[in-house]
Amino acid sequence: MAGRSRVWAGLAGIGLAALGAAQGTGRAEAREMVAFPYAAAPGSVVVSASERRLYLVNGDGTAIRYPVAVGRPGKQWFGTTAIDGKYVRPAWSPPAEVKRDNPRLPNLIAGGSPGNPMGAAALTLSGGQYAIHGTNRPSSIGTFASYGCIRMYNQDVVDLYQRVEVGATVTMMR
Repeated sequence: MAGRSRVWAGLAGIGLAALGAAQGTGRAEAREMVAFPYAAAPGSVVVSASERRLYLVNGDGTAIRYPVAVGRPGKQWFGTTAIDGKYVRPAWSPPAEVKRDNPRLPNLIAGGSPGNPMGAAALTLSGGQYAIHGTNRPSSIGTFASYGCIRMYNQDVVDLYQRVEVGATVTMMR
């Protein structure tokens, strides 16, 4: 992602607790504690593209499961990477591929703007192209909607943001 420092530079000056409270949608909480019998380190993130679910591994045989949107066919990636940054209400610059497909997009959308697709928070992934982030389109959660990023409900990305550390492993599986 070109201009990465610009992309993630838009940090808002509000606390995450206040942000999480402000992002409620009136729906029942989507995240839930579930059994997770697979080998994965505590604090790691596992995303199942086919399920459109993200799991934060607790290490005691359980995980917190969140519904997510994942990449559209042809825009998906699979493998293992790590979280390399955490940002609250980041600004966003569309990557070249997104800009090519949507030339009317501005070069930069301010953090907190209703048109900003990053939502309440973002966890950037090593390599600079993808992130786990909130969304201003909650109806996209549970679908194949993105260019490879992992979208979450804003209140869920705020919850994950508070629980996960920079350096945590993220595995995207089919």
